[in-house]
Amino acid sequence: MDSYLNILYNIFIESDRYMLIVRGLGFTLGVTILAAIIGIILGVILSLMNISDFRPFKNVKSERLAFLRDFNPLNKFALFYVTIIRGTPTVVQLFILFNLVFTGVLEAHVFVVAVVGFGLNSAAYVAEIIRAGIQGLDKGQMEAARALGMSYGLSMKVIIIPQAIKKIMPALVSEFIVLFKETSVVGMIGGNDLTKAAREIAANSFRAAEPWLLVALIYLLLTSLFTYFMRKVEKRLKESD
Repeated sequence: MDSYLNILYNIFIESDRYMLIVRGLGFTLGVTILAAIIGIILGVILSLMNISDFRPFKNVKSERLAFLRDFNPLNKFALFYVTIIRGTPTVVQLFILFNLVFTGVLEAHVFVVAVVGFGLNSAAYVAEIIRAGIQGLDKGQMEAARALGMSYGLSMKVIIIPQAIKKIMPALVSEFIVLFKETSVVGMIGGNDLTKAAREIAANSFRAAEPWLLVALIYLLLTSLFTYFMRKVEKRLKESD
């Protein structure tokens, strides 16, 4: 036992290698939290664009242009965005951002590229979660609110969105957990995350099992904590019904 403790000491404590794990955890959590904020904000916008009834050419009288009457540019853009993001791997999106979009601009700022990349990726999934939550409500509630004289925006703010939040909160927390785990690929563009820390410790100590087991344990503990939080929130929302 003492000999194995010495091995662990040599792996993590010697040369302050444990600081690689600490810095990697900070990087991973920072990317996850900021990307989640971007994902929620952009996801809300995309979901509202998706379900909007914006038809700028609905009054076109020409029969030759009749197909434009139902054309909704906001809806089409939201669908296009969600399709592209959900249809391509996250790591490919990161490489495109790092090597094409931000090349020469944010080349040294992997953290910023990672936040933007994961935020844009998460937005597509959040948009679908919110859209499903809103459209899953009884349509009669919106009709009743409009019959009472409420505007579309006020109806959404007062009636629809508060109910939708209760329905989608568990799914949003689940998306946060998925986002947290997906950040493990950011090391492929040079991010100093947990997985890169494990690789460096394994390379320097010539022991691969212990660093990777420690990183796996950290991910397991944090995802379990997020899951516990999700269940607590879900229970409180049910109690408030």
